[in-house]
Amino acid sequence: MSSLPVAAADDVINQPARAQFEAFLDEHRNALNACLDGLTEEQARRSLVPSRTTLLGLVKHATFVEKVLFDEAITCRPRAEIGIPATPDESFILDDCDTIATVRQAHLEACEASRLLAASLGLDDLLHGNRRGPLPLRWMYLHSIREFAQHCGHADILREQLLDQ
Repeated sequence: MSSLPVAAADDVINQPARAQFEAFLDEHRNALNACLDGLTEEQARRSLVPSRTTLLGLVKHATFVEKVLFDEAITCRPRAEIGIPATPDESFILDDCDTIATVRQAHLEACEASRLLAASLGLDDLLHGNRRGPLPLRWMYLHSIREFAQHCGHADILREQLLDQ
């Protein structure tokens, strides 16, 4: 499985803020994608909590988040046009065709698309497609890092539960 480009956080200590944001964001993107490493399809789909959260669903949700925070925010395209669910809760729903390979690949493609969409923008450029109103790219990076850090914690706990069974 190919992964996202990653500059280690320690490698960007003295780099501009943009490089730091991107390094931290890519570390979290990679960690989420890697939460499926070594699992069977059944394990990846196994429900261990009352919500819809499964490891496979978590990576599928991360793909949704990428498309909301970058595609929708930057291009101002509606979610239906982008091809994503209307709500975050729906983004955890697994279809029969969702596999570890397909969900991981969709996640990697969404991350690459996000990176390309943001590449020509400055940190203070406003993104007009977010429901909160216009937000600077800087805020979107920080929000993404926060969101994915939380999901990495969820993934760690779910993997621990799965592998201890």
